[in-house]
Amino acid sequence: MIIRFTYLLITLTLLTFLNQTRFKKKDLLGQSKIIFYDESIKLLPEAGKAFMAMREAALVEGIEIEIVSAYRSYERQKFIWNRKFYSNAQNGISPKENLNKIIEYSTLPGTSRHHWGTDIDIIDGKKPKEGDLLLEEKFHENGPYVRLREWMEKNANRFGFYLPYTDNPKRKGFNYEPWHYSFAPLSIPMLQEYLKLDLINLLVPKDLNGENSIDEKFLESYIDENVLGINPKLKGF
Repeated sequence: MIIRFTYLLITLTLLTFLNQTRFKKKDLLGQSKIIFYDESIKLLPEAGKAFMAMREAALVEGIEIEIVSAYRSYERQKFIWNRKFYSNAQNGISPKENLNKIIEYSTLPGTSRHHWGTDIDIIDGKKPKEGDLLLEEKFHENGPYVRLREWMEKNANRFGFYLPYTDNPKRKGFNYEPWHYSFAPLSIPMLQEYLKLDLINLLVPKDLNGENSIDEKFLESYIDENVLGINPKLKGF
């Protein structure tokens, strides 16, 4: 009995250590090279395997879960941020207003959950692809992705996928995104490791548009409301 207990204790300690050391800073910031489940499904292997099982289950009911966006690198997120900031500035939006407008839906590079290879934006591939796909109205009322949303709300959790940005009016941060799901078995420990980083000093490179307007107060609020303004089931604490 003592030997068995000692073995169990060593095993649990080892698993805890592996969980803490698996994810490096570059992994968490979207700056490392990831080995994907498949090049067409840019997710970590565990997340990709779970996604495929979920996709097959949905197909049985005539719903084709199609990934619009999965892994997104730091450089890609920086490009998106800079493009939006420039476009908004061209329309006369002040720097402070510009920041607040962008973070309604888009993240600062280095803070996107898509950096982790655990998160997906999805549509129903059986429906026509017209205009902007990731709009709230397309997932509600008479939108083309209503059945997908309803199926995901009923079934996604059993495959490990959860909605980070819910429609809970008390939740702060990014707007409601019915298309965005996160693979909790990996994204929870990744978030916990991510929060140990010195984020205040990591998130504003010199080539980021608007960097002169991003001060420590903004970053503290952004981390509290946007990084942590998620479904409580994805926090792990």
